Amino acid sequence: MPSVLPDGEPMPEDGALPASALEEAADRPLAFYLHVPYCATRCGYCDFNTYTATELRGSGGVLASRDNYAAMVTEEIRLARKVLGDDPRQVKTVFVGGGTPTLLAASDLVRMLAAVREEFGLADDAEITTEANPESVDPAYLAELREGGFNRVSFGMQSARQHVLKVLDRTHTPGRPEGCVAEARAAGFQHVNLDLIYGTPGESDDDWRASLAAAVGAGPDHISAYALIVEEGTQLARRIRRGEVPMTDDDVHADRYLIADSVLAEAGFDWYEVSNWSTSQAGRCLHNELYWRGADWWGAGPGAHSHVGGVRWWNVKHPGAYAAALAEGRSPGAGREVLAPEDRRVERVLLELRLREGCELTLLRPAGLAAAGRALSDGLLEAGPYGEGRAVLTLRGRLLADAVVRDLVD
Repeated sequence: MPSVLPDGEPMPEDGALPASALEEAADRPLAFYLHVPYCATRCGYCDFNTYTATELRGSGGVLASRDNYAAMVTEEIRLARKVLGDDPRQVKTVFVGGGTPTLLAASDLVRMLAAVREEFGLADDAEITTEANPESVDPAYLAELREGGFNRVSFGMQSARQHVLKVLDRTHTPGRPEGCVAEARAAGFQHVNLDLIYGTPGESDDDWRASLAAAVGAGPDHISAYALIVEEGTQLARRIRRGEVPMTDDDVHADRYLIADSVLAEAGFDWYEVSNWSTSQAGRCLHNELYWRGADWWGAGPGAHSHVGGVRWWNVKHPGAYAAALAEGRSPGAGREVLAPEDRRVERVLLELRLREGCELTLLRPAGLAAAGRALSDGLLEAGPYGEGRAVLTLRGRLLADAVVRDLVD
């Protein structure tokens, strides 16, 4: 959840949406994202909207402390029910992210999920995920989550090497994420993800291979691997600027990506989105797929973003301001934008091109079709079965995805 909010028009105090946002809503899946903005410490690379206890002290954060946070999110879920009115859709996916959701008691996460279930209902095959810090869960905690309805868990592993974790300011010990996978399986979780980061300053190819081997060996059915992005304003950016650690260049990122794809493919993982691999269709993260396919989702929590029927909005960032708005019966929305048809077309190309199935060529304008032809000739798009009537990235195309999509949206 990025820490910088975009510009936009004011959000109505009651959170009301334009009537057009709910037109043909029954044809679109509905999801919920629940943001938990608390962390025990701030990782050096993190630019998300998160707060430590020290950062909240004396800043009004007491209004939305960990102790009453589940109640605050429940209030926003009730607001969602009012705004969406008699919308009959049951919720297809719920994703609890952060921050560190598992700093809250397991009963609080279950309570927030219960509010979604009570107000909207959950589809029979609903995917219910929480992110988790490896050091903030144990077998009893995971068992309580599973009993409360969660069926997928995502652990932040990042690396198996201690010196890499140290640069990232990660506090868990190597080996703990792998242990968490076993504990989650024992608790009855059907689906388990491990998040990895490559390109950390000081990381070698051997370090990266060791992290991949450890992640695969743990037995998850999903692995995400993201290139480290050094965001301005973070502790890591300041360290690089002072020359304390080197900046990783794009060629190293590309090499690490190729290593990841090769190792994961050999281990039985198929890519289905540029940064995500799973062992089966069922192992994919459906919640993220709904994002990439432009479905409707309500984001509850400070700084959370939402999208319903071409209307996108975002909440106030600070937990204190968020709690105050709800306590006063107001929407916590800070602003919104109503997307024009052309904006929605461009977003579809930007997001769907990242998927294994790619995007339909009918989404492209003449200039974009011409660019797709050049990309096909250059080996950036597939010519095989997947590429029939669609723009589908090759392995080389995935390395240059940002450049390819810039050409295709013209």
